[in-house]
Amino acid sequence: MFNILRARLQQGHRTMDYPKGPPPPLPERFRGRPILDASKCPPECRKCAEACPTDAITFTGGAPKIDLGRCIFCTDCLEACPEDAISYSGDYRLAVNSRKDLVVGPDTELNLAKALDEKLLRLFGRSLKLKQVSAGGCNACESDVNVLGTVGWDLGRFGIQMVASPRHADGLLVTGCVTQNMELALEKAYAAVAPPKIVIAVGACAIAGGPFLHNPQQLGGAESVIPVDLYIPGCPPHPLTILDGLLSLLGKLEAKKKPTQK
Repeated sequence: MFNILRARLQQGHRTMDYPKGPPPPLPERFRGRPILDASKCPPECRKCAEACPTDAITFTGGAPKIDLGRCIFCTDCLEACPEDAISYSGDYRLAVNSRKDLVVGPDTELNLAKALDEKLLRLFGRSLKLKQVSAGGCNACESDVNVLGTVGWDLGRFGIQMVASPRHADGLLVTGCVTQNMELALEKAYAAVAPPKIVIAVGACAIAGGPFLHNPQQLGGAESVIPVDLYIPGCPPHPLTILDGLLSLLGKLEAKKKPTQK
């Protein structure tokens, strides 16, 4: 017993300071929000769009746009672009409230997620229970969601907890592209959550089908079955991206985000 207590004291405080302190360092190979430089795009060149496996890149009036909901953050577009007009930033903040806000151009400012309205914040701001539904995922997004429950992240310190039953939940956290076999299960899980309720789509699959976009056995994400209140893109999104989205929805990051949006 004494050896256990001594070892625990030697370990010290292991939970990160974020959001009160700086975010944890991200690996060098981390790929955040894609950056488009339309000034470098050769006329009539569409090589990046042709290379994209999920049709995330489109051109409107000659200018490229990227759908972050479809983007799987691979490097196919970078390798196909002859002028290095596409790059990845280190910005992990990607969560939004509206699906249309995920479609951005070279000069588009990403409209980051805002907090719930005052009534819902009174209900969920201090205690949010979520039922996680894997509706046909590969287990990558599910794994990164689970990371938030570890001692280093400690999601529970914000009053956010994962529960076993939708009847005990305030909302659903959906991962996976929603296969035909999971459609009814997702509908029933949503119906079992007492109103008012929220739905969070985590990952490219849950938003738009991800790499399975063209597979006829999937439905193209959670919104094809139930309404969605928060979209967190990525394939999979980094745990920090997921945490940023959840805390933004609960109004715990607004003070930190305002300076960066000026």
